[in-house]
Amino acid sequence: MTVPNCMIRGSQQNSVRRLNKGNTMKQEEQSMQISIICFSLTGYTTAVKLEEGLRKAGSNVLLFKKSRYLEDSITESTGEWTGSHFDADDGIIFVGACGIAVRSIAPYVTSKKSDPAVVVIDECGKFVISLLSGHLGGANELALEAAELLGAVPVVTTATDLHDQFAVDVFAKKNHCEIFNMKAAKEVSAALLAGKSVGFYSEFPYVGKLPEGLQECILEGNCLPEIGVAVTIHSSCRPFASTVQIIPDVVTLGMGCRKNKEADVIIEEASACLEDADIYRQAVEKLTSISIKKKETGLVELAEKWQIPFVTFEENELKDAEGEFTPSEFVKTITGVNNVCERSAVLGAEQGRLIKKKTGRNGVTTALALRNWEVHFE
Repeated sequence: MTVPNCMIRGSQQNSVRRLNKGNTMKQEEQSMQISIICFSLTGYTTAVKLEEGLRKAGSNVLLFKKSRYLEDSITESTGEWTGSHFDADDGIIFVGACGIAVRSIAPYVTSKKSDPAVVVIDECGKFVISLLSGHLGGANELALEAAELLGAVPVVTTATDLHDQFAVDVFAKKNHCEIFNMKAAKEVSAALLAGKSVGFYSEFPYVGKLPEGLQECILEGNCLPEIGVAVTIHSSCRPFASTVQIIPDVVTLGMGCRKNKEADVIIEEASACLEDADIYRQAVEKLTSISIKKKETGLVELAEKWQIPFVTFEENELKDAEGEFTPSEFVKTITGVNNVCERSAVLGAEQGRLIKKKTGRNGVTTALALRNWEVHFE
C-alpha cells in the first residue's frame, strides 16, 4: 500500500485541521500549535511558566514579546502579529489585558468553524479567560489546561458548559465530524437550555448513554421533535424541521481510469458518483486505486483538490480483498486484477462494505465503500 506524503490530510489549513477534520490525522493525535504573546516583564514571567508547562504536555509553543523593555521584542504591531498567526496557529494566548486581545483579533474573526482558540491571561497569571472558539477551536479546554498549569482561575462563559448541557459542536469535534447548519446547532443549545426535548437520529450505532435532553428517533416515527441532530453521510437526511447534520468521514472513493485521463473529467466523475449516492463530499476520507495509478495526474489532482489522502494498493493486495466484485476482463488484462475501484474502496475502508458498486463512464470507474464506525458519547 502506498500513501504519498503530500496527500496526508494533516497538511490542510484551519477549519479542517481544527475540526480534525480531519480524519486520517485527528486533532487529538497531533500537537497543538500555540503562540503566546506578552507585554510586560511580569507577563513574560507568567508566559514562560505557561510555555514550559504546555511544552511538557505535548504542544508546540512559540513565545513572543511586545515591549520596548523586553529584549527581542517583535517590531510589528500586535494587530499585524495576530493576523500572521490567526490562520497559522491552533491557539493564540494573550498574556495581558482583554482589550488588547479583542482589538487585535477583531479584523480576523470569521467563523467558529475555522477561527483558532483564543485565550487571555492577566499578566499575574490569576485568571485564564476563554475568549474565542471555546468549543470547536478548543479554547475552553486550553483555558482549563493553562489555568491548571498556572494555578489560576479558569473563566469559561459558554452556556452549555455552565449548565453542564450537551453541546453539539463539542460532540462533533470529539467524534471527528463536520457540522452542517450552524444556525440549527444554536437552536439545539437554546432548546436544551430551555428544557425542551431535542431529537437524535443516527445512521450509525452509538456507544455510551444518550445525553439528557436528547430523544432517540427513527425516521418512521410520526412525532419527531421540531429540532434535532442527525449523524449521517447523506445530504438529504434531514429528519427534523431544523436539523443539525453531523458528518463523519467514513467513506472511501475507489477509482480507476484510462492512462492520462483528463483531471477535470476525473473530478467531474468523482463528484457525480457522490451525487448519485446522495453522499456528502465531506464524508469521503480517502481516494484509492491500484499502485500503477499512484502518479496518475488526474487522480493526484483530485486528492489535492479535495484535500484527502490518495492511497494505492498492489495487485496482490487487491486480489485479497474480501467480497463480491464486478468483474472486467479488460481491466484484468491491463492491471492484473479484474476490478480496481470496488476492491480498492473496500480495502481503503478497512474491509468495509460497498455502498455503491462500480460505475463506468467517460473512461473513469468509481465505487464507494463505508468503514465500520460508531458514535461515542462520554
